[in-house]
Amino acid sequence: MDGVEGAELCYPQLPNSSCWGVMRPRSEAVLLYVFFSSISVLTVALNLLVIISISHFRQLQTPTNMLLLSLAMSDLLVGLLVMPVESVRFIETCWLLGSLMCALSYIIGFTITSASVGNMVLISIDRYVAICYPLQYPTKVTRSRVEVSVSLCWACSLLYNGLILKDHLRQPDRYNSCYGECLVVINYVPGAVDLVFTFIGPCSVIVVLYMRVFIVAVSQARVMQSHITALAGSSGTVTAKKSEKKAARTLGIVILVFLMGFCPYYYPSLAGQDTSNDASSWAFVSWLLYFNSCLNPLIYAFFYPWFRKAIRFIVTLKILEQNSSQAKIL
Repeated sequence: MDGVEGAELCYPQLPNSSCWGVMRPRSEAVLLYVFFSSISVLTVALNLLVIISISHFRQLQTPTNMLLLSLAMSDLLVGLLVMPVESVRFIETCWLLGSLMCALSYIIGFTITSASVGNMVLISIDRYVAICYPLQYPTKVTRSRVEVSVSLCWACSLLYNGLILKDHLRQPDRYNSCYGECLVVINYVPGAVDLVFTFIGPCSVIVVLYMRVFIVAVSQARVMQSHITALAGSSGTVTAKKSEKKAARTLGIVILVFLMGFCPYYYPSLAGQDTSNDASSWAFVSWLLYFNSCLNPLIYAFFYPWFRKAIRFIVTLKILEQNSSQAKIL
């Protein structure tokens, strides 16, 4: 390390135990801060629009949208809590927030990520019941059951990640070799357990349910096509089925994008390696996963007319008008 040109100590007052670091040029650091801050602000703003839309308008408070609300909450927390910390971690040579915050930042990040996975599983189950058992859907999937499921999802995620990272909380600097370092390592055994519970298991459930949804949707489309004349008199039923299928297709895209960002994150565990934020690919795979939180609301805006209409209400401040919550959005 002594031969590294331009190297500086993180903490000059601790020359014997302080990490070395090559400082970024000031202009480069400023540009990176602006770039990552823009992504963070955009993520918070877009997900806040989703949260306000579903929370304010009565017509949008369906069981499916309650699941979208929970997903938007996790995405909002990613933009508000995780992205700023990860920006500092990526741009600065040294960790500046202390050992305890190092451990807490990963518990928060892992908890939010696990909750997002749980929300994706709940969304898949919701679409499966809606498409495959449309007559039983109103009685099987109620708002109260969805709220209980979402609450359990968040509670289990917090408990689970607290157990996985409890050793880091007890001894936050256990893997650090010097002051100014924030190193978190999940060994192979707990990493394998985490791989099963937060990746292989949930992803298997999601893929199987959506394959079933796709098969049933195609079958229903063929039946409707062959009996289009007979169904002409019951346009309400046809519209309802089309609406359910469109929701399934849109949410399927959300889940596909999520899985594309999630798979590289778990590659070390799949390869039988320890998971560490010291890996050279960590910044790329983590930001690929976090950027998904910014994409979800854009997918809603592209596919959901009600979201675009709700945004117009919010931006023009019409939601401040009396009885605006009763407005027809769908």
